[in-house]
Order: sequence, then C-alpha cells, then structure tokens
Amino acid sequence: MNARILGFAAFAACLTMPAIAAVALSDAAGSYTISPSASSIRFTIGKAGGGGFDGAFGRFKGTIRIDNGDVGRSKVDLTIYPESVGTGQGRIDQFLRSDAVFDAANNPEIQFRSTNVTRTGDTTALVTGRLTARGRTFSEKFTAELGGLKDGTIKFHVTGKVLRSRYGMDVGTPLYSNVVDFDMMLTGKRG
Repeated sequence: MNARILGFAAFAACLTMPAIAAVALSDAAGSYTISPSASSIRFTIGKAGGGGFDGAFGRFKGTIRIDNGDVGRSKVDLTIYPESVGTGQGRIDQFLRSDAVFDAANNPEIQFRSTNVTRTGDTTALVTGRLTARGRTFSEKFTAELGGLKDGTIKFHVTGKVLRSRYGMDVGTPLYSNVVDFDMMLTGKRG
C-alpha cells in the first residue's frame, strides 16, 4: 500500500514539474546573440507615497555563452544605449538622457560583463558581473530563469535591483526610490 502511494506521489510530482526542466544543460550549451527585436529591457523606479514611473531601453546588444562543462564559466555580455531610454513621456525621457541622470552624450553605453554564473535550480541561475554606467563600475547580481529553448533560440527572464546612487544618478531621492527594478526578457539566437 505504501509503495503504491509513494509511486503515485512520484508520478504526480513529475506531472507538476515545469516542462522546461526537461531541457538539459547540454541542449542549451553554446553561444547566442541577443535579438533586440525579440527582447526587452524594462525598469521601474518607485515614488514615495506610491506611483513612480516605468521605462525601457530601445537599443541594446549582447551575447550569452552557456558552458556545458562548467556553468560557472558561462558568460553574459550586454551593452545598453541610454539615449534609447523611453518612458512614454518626452520631458522625462529628455531628463533621463541629460547629464543629471545617464549623461548619454558623454557616456553613450552602459555595459554589463558577467564574472560568475551560479546555477541555483534546474532552470535558474544567479549572474554576478560588473556594471559600468557614467564611468563608474560596481558588482551587481541578477537572477536569470530559462524560459524556453527551441530551434536554436533561447529565452531568459532576468530580474534584479540596482542602486542608482552608486552611479551618480541619485537625483530626485528620496522622493523617487534609489532602487531601480529591472525586468528583462532576453531572446538569443544560436550562432
């Protein structure tokens, strides 16, 4: 009787596991170029008392390399062009591009280069790396979740929090939060 119950429990557990867990690391191993048209880099900055604003970057490029033998040797390189920031509000977009925030004229790129990738689950990893913005570089961490692998295309959902004051972008604090929440959907094409 106990064997039958345990067998049923194991079978039920298999049914509830996400289908993506079946993707083996060896299947995902390789190098991918991020496709901006199939990806998005969004952010949110909260405001005291509620509200705040959301935005996105329209231009970025990057690569993802997944090492089958040692996940820790996997790499993520991402370049974001801050002049492409958009919130849907022209005045805020101009302010974000100005020397008060991104200083896009003098700092045309924001770069993230991973230094370590640690697998945290069947489909998740913690990606640690060096983020450079406005000439300042600090270590940052992002959580990546494998969202799909099909026909040489890989999808990741990446989230993380960055303190904007570290990069000299703390204008408006404490009214506007110092924490920037990132939510990225990155699609890479193998090749």
